[in-house]
Amino acid sequence: MAGLTRSSSQPRAESVGKNRAWLHIALSVGIALCHCAMWSQGAPVSAKALWHSREESAYRDGAKQISWAALNPPSDATYTLAELIDFAESHNPKTQGAWDSARARADALGVARSELYPTVVALAISQTGRQQAFLGDRFYRQTIQSFDLALDLNYTIFDFGGRRGRIDRAKEQLLAADFAFNDAHRRVIYDVAAAYYQVLNGMEQVEAARADVANANAVSQAAEASLKNGLATLPDVLEARSAAARAQYDLQAAIGTEEVARGRLAVALGASPTQPISVQALDQIANPDQAEVSVDEAIDRAVGQRPDMLRQVAEIRSANARVKEAKAAYFPSLRVHVYPDPQSLYGMQQQFPWGHTASLDGQLTFSLSWTVFDGGARKNALSEAKHDAQAAEAQASATRDAVENEVWTAYSNVKTAFRQREAAAALLQAASQSYDAALQSYHYGVRNLLDVTEAQRNLAHARSADVLARTQVLSSIAELAFQTADSVEPANAGRRP
Repeated sequence: MAGLTRSSSQPRAESVGKNRAWLHIALSVGIALCHCAMWSQGAPVSAKALWHSREESAYRDGAKQISWAALNPPSDATYTLAELIDFAESHNPKTQGAWDSARARADALGVARSELYPTVVALAISQTGRQQAFLGDRFYRQTIQSFDLALDLNYTIFDFGGRRGRIDRAKEQLLAADFAFNDAHRRVIYDVAAAYYQVLNGMEQVEAARADVANANAVSQAAEASLKNGLATLPDVLEARSAAARAQYDLQAAIGTEEVARGRLAVALGASPTQPISVQALDQIANPDQAEVSVDEAIDRAVGQRPDMLRQVAEIRSANARVKEAKAAYFPSLRVHVYPDPQSLYGMQQQFPWGHTASLDGQLTFSLSWTVFDGGARKNALSEAKHDAQAAEAQASATRDAVENEVWTAYSNVKTAFRQREAAAALLQAASQSYDAALQSYHYGVRNLLDVTEAQRNLAHARSADVLARTQVLSSIAELAFQTADSVEPANAGRRP
């Protein structure tokens, strides 16, 4: 018997061993798969190597699919700044995003206002139950079918200003989003104006560089002619050729700067950078002679109409509304609960016919709830709300200081730009006369070539400075309009920078 027992238990032990081995293999594979899945989504292994995973390709495809339905303006027309601003306000994704944010805050206000109305929930319930009922000395099987149509109405009668505080806070948050929407337009307008004037500067710098190339070539040709006549040396000719090559180099740099400026303008419009956009020439744009307002008036207008400043006021009022809501938590709230419940019951008991009954049940409840102790939650919530209100006021004061400084800086830049434009015009006139005189004197043999090339370089610098000074006046005026928010005021919409 003992031998038979050992022989019969040996295959069972081998079977158990095999099962354990397969279980160990399955667990190892499962752990490895889980480890691979977790590893592919983990942090980088080392700070020395880039992070890559199989999921990265899906995110790359998602990034390529992110696009904005940009509408490119027709390239066969010449646009004014006002026309480009109108296009940008309609197609730049920044204005669309700000608009969607404002609409979301409007929906949040609707949610807050819904607390002023009761909530009504309709319930339709049908159920069938079967059980064994014990009557006398035996069990009887009975079946009951019920149909219920109930209305659950809840309404807060008063809560000492809690709902009103939430509504006021949502209202101020909506106004803050509206001001942020206006601020998005203000920034888009300035981006377009700044890029527009950069394009004008680039165009005029290219023309100035072409004129410099022509002057440098004229000097080079004069040196070649003087060399043939024995009135110049080979180093003079080489110097003239070097000046011509340098002028050509500057021309290519100016062309590249203009192309970059045109790309920035297209992006500011919400269009493709590859879309060519024709703009007016600098000479076709009115260039004012002085600022229209004083610095005090500019600062006063900025404080009263800049959207980011008005948004700070809305943030203060929103914080005060939160304080009102926190104070309401110290008082009770009265609620009413109405629950009408019409019922229709059908029942059948073993050995008895069907039975039916209908009734109108329900309940009407008034509840007055008052939090007596909450471990300091209301106290801390009220303190938090008050400190947030104080922080909002401090932030508004800091924003006002920043606004005044930004307006002061922009106004100073406008005055500086006017003075620089006047000085640049005088410099250009003097440099032109000096170049003409130097070149003429060189032909007569009175001046050497170094004097001519120096005059040519001075003229090139004067042309570039004149173009920059004229466009800088327009750019500084646009910046002042941006800092004072005149560009988004209805009265100034027709004379945007």
